[in-house]
Amino acid sequence: MLIIMSRGASEAQIDSVVQRIRAAGLTEHLSRGIERTIIGAIGEERKLEAETFELLPGVEQALHIVKQYKIVAREWHPQDSVVDVRGIPVGGNTIQVIAGPCSVETQEQMNEAAAGVAAAGCRLMRGGAFKPRTSPYAFQGLGERGLEYFRHAADKHHLPIVTELMDVRMLDAFLEWDVDIIQIGTRNMQNFDLLKEVGKVSKPVILKRGMAATVSEWLMAAEYIAAGGNHNIIFCERGVRSFETAYRNMLDVTAIPVLKRETHLPVIVDPSHAGGKAWLVPALSRAAIAAGADGLLVEMHPNPCAAWCDADQALTPQELNELMAVLGQIAQALGRRL
Repeated sequence: MLIIMSRGASEAQIDSVVQRIRAAGLTEHLSRGIERTIIGAIGEERKLEAETFELLPGVEQALHIVKQYKIVAREWHPQDSVVDVRGIPVGGNTIQVIAGPCSVETQEQMNEAAAGVAAAGCRLMRGGAFKPRTSPYAFQGLGERGLEYFRHAADKHHLPIVTELMDVRMLDAFLEWDVDIIQIGTRNMQNFDLLKEVGKVSKPVILKRGMAATVSEWLMAAEYIAAGGNHNIIFCERGVRSFETAYRNMLDVTAIPVLKRETHLPVIVDPSHAGGKAWLVPALSRAAIAAGADGLLVEMHPNPCAAWCDADQALTPQELNELMAVLGQIAQALGRRL
């Protein structure tokens, strides 16, 4: 950390900063210029909070030199990480498309959806047993019964399952039903108690970006999980809130290469929640893969018109098949495979 002293800062004020650095177990390096003195804090600077120094008399500004996130940062782990999900790699040279309905509705619906996902060539399946909804009167999901329906349908086709955990009290149920990937949704990206708890288990975690979260905040949320010991983290860009009303959210394609530069962990994209309309999903999916995404989280329903949740953005099984064919060509052009 660099602490920049104000012009004319006294020796007593400089000494106060030095003592604060030493109290934290770090050492100092003073650089005295013509106009200002700059003090460098040498050591594990993540122990220091810039705000505590900026409150001291004579301090103009305090700046971190190293990134606050460490475990998820590429600077500490240059090679790309691959998250293993029952032998299926997320990251690396293979692009994964995780498809399925927004919400688990009935056993029959999930059976049909699982068959459609497998027929399209997807290796993992998504579905929501617990649904965070804006309206308290909207369908909130079937809960644990939904996990049962999901598990039974997916197992027939040997598909690992992805579903959203909203409440830490349901973590035991997720483990009981052997959920393969725990999804942390956009509304819970900074639910730090939830992040700490999933950090204690070995299950892979998909961490969706918050509606208005910066990339730095997103990375720091992942660091909470990693700090607990669980390094099987997959980032998911799902669009951010903007001023535009022509579509549901603004897909931040720029975040894909930025994340790939900042972290060694896999990055996937949810084009369904970004566009909010089924007709937008193919274009956003193509853009995401072209930009370097390691996979997609796509909504597909056997009968979108009858879907209990987010009907407008769900693809039909036939549309998913067509999308997979196009994405395979893009992946091949990039030297990857689907």
